[in-house]
Amino acid sequence: MGAAPPAKTAGNQIRTKNEETLMQTDLLIRNACVRDDAPLTDIAITNGRIVALEAGIDVHADEIIDAGGRAVIPGLIEAHLHLDKALLHRRLPARFGTLDEAIRVTGILKGKQERTDVLDRSRQVLDMAVRNGTVAVRAHPDVDLIQGLIGVETLLELKQEYHDLLDLQIVAFPQEGILKSSGTYELMVEAMQLGADVVGGCPYNELTWADTRRHIDMVFELAQRFGAPVDLHADFADDASDQRFAAVSYIAQKTIETGYQGKVALGHVTSLGALDPDELAPLIELVREAGISIVTLPATDLYLGGRKDRGSQRRGLTPVKALHSAGVNVAYSSNNVRNAFTPFGTADMLQIGNMLAHVAQFGVPEHQLAVLDMGTYNAARAIGLDEQYGLAVGKDADLVILDTFRVADALLDIPPRLWVVKRGRITVVTQHRCEIHRHQCCAH
Repeated sequence: MGAAPPAKTAGNQIRTKNEETLMQTDLLIRNACVRDDAPLTDIAITNGRIVALEAGIDVHADEIIDAGGRAVIPGLIEAHLHLDKALLHRRLPARFGTLDEAIRVTGILKGKQERTDVLDRSRQVLDMAVRNGTVAVRAHPDVDLIQGLIGVETLLELKQEYHDLLDLQIVAFPQEGILKSSGTYELMVEAMQLGADVVGGCPYNELTWADTRRHIDMVFELAQRFGAPVDLHADFADDASDQRFAAVSYIAQKTIETGYQGKVALGHVTSLGALDPDELAPLIELVREAGISIVTLPATDLYLGGRKDRGSQRRGLTPVKALHSAGVNVAYSSNNVRNAFTPFGTADMLQIGNMLAHVAQFGVPEHQLAVLDMGTYNAARAIGLDEQYGLAVGKDADLVILDTFRVADALLDIPPRLWVVKRGRITVVTQHRCEIHRHQCCAH
């Protein structure tokens, strides 16, 4: 990774070539394919923001990148990622691939967590994400009596360390439940006081439906106390026969009652995939009315789903197409990287998007672009960054130049990220060269 000097603090303005005076800008990206149906565009960046976006910008620039017609997209966003549990896949391998086993195995390993090890593994995944063009992460460290606040404390340190590379949000996440694990709520309060940004929840991991509802109530009460958004792991099952895994309606109603529309995200939500259209439609409408974002996690959900099925094995994915068609904000994310929940992964949002497009059967061109939006604009909305995000004048200069020449090919090619820019600073430069020598292809 290579970093440019910090952006200048002077309030410089851009004048185009049609104006008399040429001004100074920090970074100018020439010949960018921002839209496949439009001419190549130049992007001028000053003080970390996009100040001009048009063809033929004529300014003096401290640094110039010639994209050469390559696709430029907004920076990718991991809206749901577990760093404290990453890269544990070889320490105690899961044998059955079920959710219950993953929670149990991870619980054993959490009891052995050490601060330096958590920091090291988290850095490895964050470095993967940065190299792959991710500019923001919402991380869900476990807050429980097993590992205490080590996940939150290490992320608070990494939030400062990675400040120039990505934005890091911290969720106080009670993986082991709240009511069935006395003392967890107090730890969540402490986590928020330390600086966690989001109140998390895991309502299915309670013993009764009544406790699941109370879990949700407590999460919203805590969120209101700290003025924080809510992000829940919800409905993580193959069907909705157990009410603990059918909580979306209750969560949506709670969202509306508390005035939290637009401030709630739900991860997984797999049991919705088991409902027939007549049952699903009113529930989706309620989710839309509540302004809830659904973050599908295909790598984990496909791996864990349908493990008990003996025939016609279900794949455990939320109904992405129905949610998208109804106007619900749908995003996707990696969730876990190489642990009992997901034994694969490189924190590459384009790779996960390609997977999602396959399993959600989003193959036509407009659907492929919709999936790309789910990893960019929709994800920004899901974690509350949409006001300052995007390829538009006045927005933060968080973007990725891809080694492909059409935006529509981003998920097809999964191309190298040649340049990554965060708040106007070049954070990643990838030198890629592919030559054929005796049927071998080498990338550097």
